[in-house]
Amino acid sequence: MMRKKNPTARLVTKTKTFSVQPRKIQPSFSNKTSLQKSQLNSKKRIPSPVILLVTYLLRLLILGGGLAAIAGTLLTVFDPTKLVSPQNNTASKNVQKSTVIQPIESSITHDILLKQELVPLKQKIEKIAAKYPKLQLGTFVVDLDNGAYVNLSGDSIFAAASTIKIPILVAFLQDVDAKKIYLDESLVMDKNVIATGSGNMQYLKPDQKFTALETATKMITISDNTATNMIIRRLGGKEVLNQRFLEWGLQQTVINNILPDLEGTNTTSSKDLVYILNRVNQGDLLSIKMRDRLIEIMQGTMTKTLLPAGLEKSAMIAHKTGDIGTTLGDAGIIDMPNGKRYLMSIMVKRPHNDENGRKLIQEVSRVVYQHLKWSTPHPITQAKPEPKKI
Repeated sequence: MMRKKNPTARLVTKTKTFSVQPRKIQPSFSNKTSLQKSQLNSKKRIPSPVILLVTYLLRLLILGGGLAAIAGTLLTVFDPTKLVSPQNNTASKNVQKSTVIQPIESSITHDILLKQELVPLKQKIEKIAAKYPKLQLGTFVVDLDNGAYVNLSGDSIFAAASTIKIPILVAFLQDVDAKKIYLDESLVMDKNVIATGSGNMQYLKPDQKFTALETATKMITISDNTATNMIIRRLGGKEVLNQRFLEWGLQQTVINNILPDLEGTNTTSSKDLVYILNRVNQGDLLSIKMRDRLIEIMQGTMTKTLLPAGLEKSAMIAHKTGDIGTTLGDAGIIDMPNGKRYLMSIMVKRPHNDENGRKLIQEVSRVVYQHLKWSTPHPITQAKPEPKKI
């Protein structure tokens, strides 16, 4: 016989089943940690104002550093000077132009490093000069192998005579380098440039044409005054040239009148002439090609009675002489057979056409050559005292 189920008991059983608590499971260490983290994350904690302020400041610092890095990178790529207004940019260019044309001290690359004065050689020159009390001597000598030098009134100002043609030739070849002048272009010899004195172009019919190279060569080799005036005009005139001389560092070299300038108003110094020859020699003012052209032209100088008269026949000289009634001079680059190269300039103020001036230059040239020939070379890096610049 089937027992009847008590419906009340069933209900109670269900109730009890519903109210039974689940068995607690002891969590492991990892589970406990995860549970703690989740509980911490689930609870929103409000940080203190101090922590908020510090966090804000740190963010600002990080942001500022990033912006600075970006700005630095941009400045290395873009030139901020190009962002100025056109008016300010023009003003800046004008300032730069005005500074360029002012006389400035020469930089080290332009200077001759003078190591030690050759006192024994200087005394020899003074002894020779003492034999000619009516003459005023100025000379400057530099041994390019070691920086040894002689300066005897090298800064004294003399009438340049035709030695003024040395810096004119440098300016001419510099413009050839810059393609402002072409060696094969034609220059007209009109009445405005024809000059008396040295040279043979003055005897030719006016309005003839000559190439620029031929004209410049005649200016040096036969010291043609007409050719010189043609070159001066082609270069823009004496004022333009004088400004360039200043830019190069020449302190006493000035063209006051076109040639022949028999009054001696154009000026220079022995030191200036050696200085310009040094800048040419070290390839500072001219390209190697134009420097070689200058040396080639100056080696063709016809007058051999001044500096060349004191050299041995095997020596080579690229030079330019000057000769007016009151002044005689010569300046050049001298190469010895033993490989030594030196620069020398000598100027002599004299009574009108006094032949003793020529003798003085010859004797000084000879004693300088012989002294340097037999002197013991000293490397530039070991020379003492400390170098000074000209």
